[in-house]
Amino acid sequence: MSAEEVDALVKKAEQVAYYSGHDGKSMARMLIVDEQGRKQMRQFTILRKDVEDSDGVDTGDQRMLVFFSRPTEVQGTVFRVEKHAELAKDDDRWLYLPALDLVKRIAAGDKRTSFVGSHFFYEDVSGRAIAQDSFTLLEQNDTHYVLKGIPKDAGNVEFSHYVVEIDKSTYLPTTINFYKGSDNYRRVEAVSIENIQGFPTVTRSKVSDLASGGYTLMEFRGVQYDIGLPDNIFSERSLRVPPQSYLN
Repeated sequence: MSAEEVDALVKKAEQVAYYSGHDGKSMARMLIVDEQGRKQMRQFTILRKDVEDSDGVDTGDQRMLVFFSRPTEVQGTVFRVEKHAELAKDDDRWLYLPALDLVKRIAAGDKRTSFVGSHFFYEDVSGRAIAQDSFTLLEQNDTHYVLKGIPKDAGNVEFSHYVVEIDKSTYLPTTINFYKGSDNYRRVEAVSIENIQGFPTVTRSKVSDLASGGYTLMEFRGVQYDIGLPDNIFSERSLRVPPQSYLN
């Protein structure tokens, strides 16, 4: 497979994983299990919309809002993302903390830190732009392509490389193993996949800390695509005044 074919494969996988439909909504629940087996739960609703230019062409940019409803200590917390496709431009991320009535900007250097106490990172939720990495094909079998991704800016991430398995039938990434040198310390898995409105969709995912044994399971319910979300809800105003008609 040529370098151009590898690039096309990676772009297809990104499209399937993060850009199904022009917009989307899902309700999610996270079960966080630490290394001692203690459990926490987080429940939230995700709204997402692709950015189009004046001709209606998808630019690759994206807007996202994550509204937390449970448990009580995170209720009303909102995560907002302005995702940028350009390599030279970092995504913009904010976290609204209702107890303080504070909108906290998440620094670019913090994108690979814990998302509300889970084993997911902020970057896992909104997606890592493929322009940030270089890819080579390691192997392929009857069911999967296996690629190696190396960060173009190694000083901006904690991993040296990762290995991603892409399902040949759906083009969804099903397993991503992150490495520090030869140490495989972190794994992201698509546990369950369903076809929703013609789009292959991950309905259950898992992130594991392979060093400590802790992990987080995330389940998605009520997934819908192309529901006509208006642009104006993806604003700072929605952090304090959530668009309730789209959250039920």
